[in-house]
Amino acid sequence: MLNDQTNNKNNNDVLELAKLKRLLTVLLSISAILAVVLITLGITKLVNFARTPEESGSTPIFATLVSNTATYTEPVEYHTEQLVQSDLAESYWRPLPELPEDQVIVPEHVEVKALYIGSGSALDKAIELCNNSELNAIVIDLKNEYGLPYMSKVPTAKEIGYVWDAYDLDAVIEKCHNNNIRVIGRIVSFNDQVAAQHFPERAIQDANGNVVQFSNEGNKPFLSPYCTENWDYLIAIGIEAAEHGVDEIQFDYVRFPAGATKNKVKPYFGEEGQFPSKSEAVNRFLQEARIRIQDTYGVPVSADIFGIVLTSESDAAIIGQDFATLGMTGIDSCCPMVYPSHYALGTMLGGHVFKYPDKEPYLMVYSVLHDCQTIYKQPGFTAVRPYLQAFTASYIGKGNYIEYGYREINSQIKAIQDLGITEFILWDPSCKYPQGEYDGDMSVETD
Repeated sequence: MLNDQTNNKNNNDVLELAKLKRLLTVLLSISAILAVVLITLGITKLVNFARTPEESGSTPIFATLVSNTATYTEPVEYHTEQLVQSDLAESYWRPLPELPEDQVIVPEHVEVKALYIGSGSALDKAIELCNNSELNAIVIDLKNEYGLPYMSKVPTAKEIGYVWDAYDLDAVIEKCHNNNIRVIGRIVSFNDQVAAQHFPERAIQDANGNVVQFSNEGNKPFLSPYCTENWDYLIAIGIEAAEHGVDEIQFDYVRFPAGATKNKVKPYFGEEGQFPSKSEAVNRFLQEARIRIQDTYGVPVSADIFGIVLTSESDAAIIGQDFATLGMTGIDSCCPMVYPSHYALGTMLGGHVFKYPDKEPYLMVYSVLHDCQTIYKQPGFTAVRPYLQAFTASYIGKGNYIEYGYREINSQIKAIQDLGITEFILWDPSCKYPQGEYDGDMSVETD
C-alpha cells in the first residue's frame, strides 16, 4: 500500500514538471516573438526618422519617438531652453529667434579666475599677474555707462557718438591669447544715461511719456529692459566683439533701477496685468542674447547680478533679477557681486549677525552663497562665478570697513572653495591688484 502511494506521488510530480516545462517553452516563444517585433518597429522608426530631413527638406525636433513619422514644431525649440514662457510674455514680445537644433553651438564651459581691468590701461600688469598666479582671464569694458572705449562699428553706438579709442580690441585679444589668457568683454546694459537721453522713447518713462530719473542711480535715466530695440543694440555689441575673437560676452546692469525716482514720479510700463514682470523682461533679454551670441557663435554669455538678490526676494523683485529663474536662461554663467561692503550693517545670515559685514570677508561671502546653494545646485542651473571684493570700501564710513589687501581677497576665494565653487572674478574699479597666487591658501600671507 505504501509503495503504491509512493509510485502515484512520483507519477504526479513527473506530470507537474512536464506541464511547467511546456508552459516555460510557450512563454519563451512569446517573448522571442515580442522582442523581434519591437526591434523591427524600432529600426523602422529610426530609419524613417533619419530619412525624413532629406525627403521633407525640414529639420526635425529631436524628441522621444512615438510614431514612425518625425515630429515638427514651430517655432524651433532649443535644448538649452529651461524656462517656460508665460502667455503674457509670448504675446508682449516677439518670438525668440529660431535656430535649427543641429546648428546650435554649445561652448565648453571654462573655469574662469579673472580680474577686471576697465578700459584696458592696466592690461600689462594684469597679464603679468595672470602669468604668476592662478588667474587665467581678464574682464575688459566693451561698453561702460558712458559709451564704447574701442572703435566699434555698431551703427547705434556711432549714431549716439560715444565711441572712442581707449584701446585696440584686436591687439588686446592677440596679446592675451599669446599669454593663454581669456578675454571677457563686459557690456554695461540698461544703465546708460547717454543712450537714454538720445533715445527718450527707449528710456523708462512715466505715464505721461516723460523720461524718469532715479535717485539711487545718480539722478540719471535708465534704458528700459522691456524695449527690444535696446536688446538689439546691446546684443549687436556682443556679436561684434564675438566676431573679433572675444572669448566671452558678459552683460552687466541687466536690471531695472534700484530705489526711488527723482520727484517721486512713478515709472509706467503699462496697465496692471498687461505687461510681464521685471524678471521676465531681464530673463527674456538674456535668452535672446544667448541664442544670438552663445548658440550662434559658440561664445559663452554671462550675466552680472547684485549679490543681495541671492538672499532677498523683495530686492530681486524691485530690480528684476530673480536668481532662481535667471540661472535657468541657458547662459553659460552667472556672476553675483557678493562684496561684503555692499551689505547693510547688522545683516543676519545663517544665524550670524554681521555687525560690520566688510570686516568679515570670509564669513560674509560664505554665508551668502551657502544660504542659496539649494538654488544654484539644481540640475540645469548655470555655473556660478562670484565677483569678489578687491577694493577698500572707505566710502561706507570710518569704523565700518577694513583695508582690503591680498589676505582679505584670498579669504573670499577660500570661502567659495569651501562651498565647492572654483570660479571667481576680482573687482577693483581702480584696477590695482596686489601680488599673490589667488589660490585660497590661507597658510601663507602675501603682501
